[in-house]
Amino acid sequence: MTPTPAPEHLVVAPVLLPLATAALMLMLGEHRRRLKALLNVASAALGVVIALALLLRVDAAGPAAFAAYLPGNWPVPYGIVLVADRLSALMALLAGGVGLAALLYALARWQHAGVYFHVLFQLQLMGLYGAFLTGDLFNLFVFFEVMLAASYGLLLHGGGMARVRAGLHYIAINLVASLLFLIGVAVLYGVTGTLTMADIALKLPFVPAGDRGLLHAGAAILAVAFLAKAAVWPLNFWLPPAYAAASAPAAALFAILTKVGVYALLRLWTLCFPADAGASAGFGGGVLVWGGLATLAFGAVGMLASQRLARLAGFSVIASSGTLVAAIGFGDAALAGGALFYLATSTLAGSAMFLLVELLERGRQVELGPQQLDDGNDALPVFFDAEPPPSTNLDDDEQALIGRAIPAALAFLGVSFTMCAMVVAGLPPLAGFVAKLAMLRALIDIGSARAWTLFALLIGSGLFAAIALVRVGMRHFWTAGHGPAPRLRVAESLPVAALVLALAALVVRGEALLDYTREAARALHQPQRYIAAVLGTRALPPPAAEGVR
Repeated sequence: MTPTPAPEHLVVAPVLLPLATAALMLMLGEHRRRLKALLNVASAALGVVIALALLLRVDAAGPAAFAAYLPGNWPVPYGIVLVADRLSALMALLAGGVGLAALLYALARWQHAGVYFHVLFQLQLMGLYGAFLTGDLFNLFVFFEVMLAASYGLLLHGGGMARVRAGLHYIAINLVASLLFLIGVAVLYGVTGTLTMADIALKLPFVPAGDRGLLHAGAAILAVAFLAKAAVWPLNFWLPPAYAAASAPAAALFAILTKVGVYALLRLWTLCFPADAGASAGFGGGVLVWGGLATLAFGAVGMLASQRLARLAGFSVIASSGTLVAAIGFGDAALAGGALFYLATSTLAGSAMFLLVELLERGRQVELGPQQLDDGNDALPVFFDAEPPPSTNLDDDEQALIGRAIPAALAFLGVSFTMCAMVVAGLPPLAGFVAKLAMLRALIDIGSARAWTLFALLIGSGLFAAIALVRVGMRHFWTAGHGPAPRLRVAESLPVAALVLALAALVVRGEALLDYTREAARALHQPQRYIAAVLGTRALPPPAAEGVR
């Protein structure tokens, strides 16, 4: 008897680790917060290490870049299967990195703002990891609900009328999306008789012509649920107020929640409706393109119209979702490769931006009002009447500018904000520019009217984002004021610095990451490899039968 390969335990570890940590913290109760904080950080950091090891594992496998695990040891498609490839490993690493940064930031103050913060945080990570690694639709729904249930608690963490109002809208739209998710899954199960994604893709070409309309209806209902979770227009009215009302660490973690909907769309659309799918080839691609274009335009205009940094960051998340959804709809591997690079950069920049919102608002200086004139006459202020000393550069208060030290905290906030703004706007030389350049080159090669429309919107949205972010930056860093320099805690500064350094690392290692995302995109557009890897996974024999030959 041929020996059975060892199971890929590394695939299930990111899901079991936060589940076990959350259960342990529940048993500790609410009085041992310091110990729970330590456990939370240790678990989140270990999750990042596991996700990185999983990414390196699948990347080193070359063409066979798939790792599958059968939690119940039932053969596919009868049992649950977890699957890791280049895309899911990248998404897991992003989720772990953003989660760890948000958690470190929360240790300064937000962990004390309510009960069960650490438990909800671990359950949120469990839902994210599971959604990216699951290989069947029902468990995708389960992990979606675990993730969303935890996000409801995190959104309301800290209380307040604004959070309750935004949270009700957020909960309502996600409950409707979950209902549509269940309906779509039920219809697809009725047509195909299976819920394993690879098995669905294998059986779709053999669906009778009479059931083809029902198949498309189920896929469309499922897609609406994913589009709502991805904040695609017109289903995204809930996102800016919800993310703006959430606490800073919760909003930073929420930056990746919309990417879960994008991931589900990308995974299922490329798997089930490839070019060789017969009558269903490319089903819904046009809707994805035009929906993404509308979302990108809406996000760009929203950024330009936003006066608060929190809402601007929310609209930047919408614009990034629109870009990704539109790129998916073209069905082009080169464009998808650039889009996956953009997904990584926009997620990190969005997360860092949400953390900066609170720090900037807290340290914002009071702007000066109009200067009053002396004795009510028309004499100019002293600054304009008096002639400054030779070779001295003065500000409006006649204070020398040359040689004045910028407070370290203000300098840190300014550099961090500038880097995040450049990534969001896609300005060189940072990673946002590299990602947009890769997409623009692919769009030129496509050359259709829809491609040129996305080309123009990518450039226009970058211009709008730059204008909006420069305006906000001027308000926070350039306007005069008499308030004290902002004071930052180490626990708040380190996660922001880590995310900014990660964005810088994406520039230094940009070519390697772009090669990785291009390989991931090529694998997505060759679904036969995924199907063969999943359906070829074999259950382990019972222990008593291992020695039988």
